[in-house]
Amino acid sequence: MEDRVALLPVAMLEDHGHHLPIATDVLITNEICKRTAEALPDDVILLPPQIHGYSPHHMDFPGSITIQGSTLVEYMLDITRSLNHHGFHRILLVNGHGSNAPWLEIVARLTIIEHPKCLCALINWWDITELQETVKTLRTSPVGGMSHAGELETSLMLAIRPQMVDMNQAIKDINYQTSTNFPPRDLIQSSGPRLMEYWSTISRTGVMGDPTVANVVKGKKWLTAAIKGLQSIVTEFRAREIRDRKNHHIDKS
Repeated sequence: MEDRVALLPVAMLEDHGHHLPIATDVLITNEICKRTAEALPDDVILLPPQIHGYSPHHMDFPGSITIQGSTLVEYMLDITRSLNHHGFHRILLVNGHGSNAPWLEIVARLTIIEHPKCLCALINWWDITELQETVKTLRTSPVGGMSHAGELETSLMLAIRPQMVDMNQAIKDINYQTSTNFPPRDLIQSSGPRLMEYWSTISRTGVMGDPTVANVVKGKKWLTAAIKGLQSIVTEFRAREIRDRKNHHIDKS
């Protein structure tokens, strides 16, 4: 049995406005995972990032490549099946694209159902507690400023791939219809009903947020927080006991 955590970044190629590359989700997610693996070489094996995901609602903008949700689920299950076959019993999926999340949660659940002696978990990098806490203390955009290609992603890209960011093309675009039960979309504030409309109906540029207030200082601090938080998750995940099932139809003790 391989005792290390198999760390698997999963992201998406899609539009990120005019100032960021279509590989933004892949680059950010992989960088967080790569630096976490470098910090915990005895605890982690890093897999190559999966670069295609589910994003049909972005297809009105150039650059997006989407695959069917059912295809994504079966493809990712084949990966977790392969990892389990080769002895990995702790698999952590790190997601970098919002609309991948429901499909990847199904993957994590089904992996455990298929392999009861295997643990498979999912974390969206923006849901890492340490990152969320740091974002709240440093952000300058209002709620809605960090949904897509906004302050958060742009700052992270300035920290990891500044040569791929054109701040001259950065445009504030917060065009989401809001109401009491449908507040502005924001990576750091995601409560309320889930609604995903066609992206071209809520964004003029592909951006949903305010990239104009992004900077490299914020990006480096947020990157550090994300890595620290992911290290904590990995450490606890590796130590987590994998308990045996008990059939209560047979053994009622």
